[in-house]
Amino acid sequence: MASSNALKAPTDSRYAPLTAYLRRVGQPHVAMTFEEIEALVGHPLPASARRHRAWWSNNPTNSVITWAWLAAGYKSEQVDMEAGRLVFRRDAGDGGKETATEAAPPPFTDRATLLKALYGALKGTVTVPDGTDLTAPTATDWRADR
Repeated sequence: MASSNALKAPTDSRYAPLTAYLRRVGQPHVAMTFEEIEALVGHPLPASARRHRAWWSNNPTNSVITWAWLAAGYKSEQVDMEAGRLVFRRDAGDGGKETATEAAPPPFTDRATLLKALYGALKGTVTVPDGTDLTAPTATDWRADR
């Protein structure tokens, strides 16, 4: 039985066809080109998909398309930016005990929660020496009238 906190791709997402496709295929590995994904979803991927490998990360706060493959129970891997292709690998999760619809939701459901977590993660990583004036200008050409 799926929990009420089920990981689900938004059904009105422009990438919902990718979720449906991956669920239907159900193979352990699904190799796809960027063009195949575009044809499947019916529109071009953003330019950043071809320029930035991070666009294909498995971080659920990354973008709406990330939810498409995570909700289907897959993770992206073997992203080849030059060739424009990648592999979606079935995510075994917790030893195969957890399905995509039973997975825990991402910890950051809104911007405020994400920012609090980031600030907390960075706590103690920056040390300001005693006597440092954090309000002092940092460049010689600093002007207050800007």
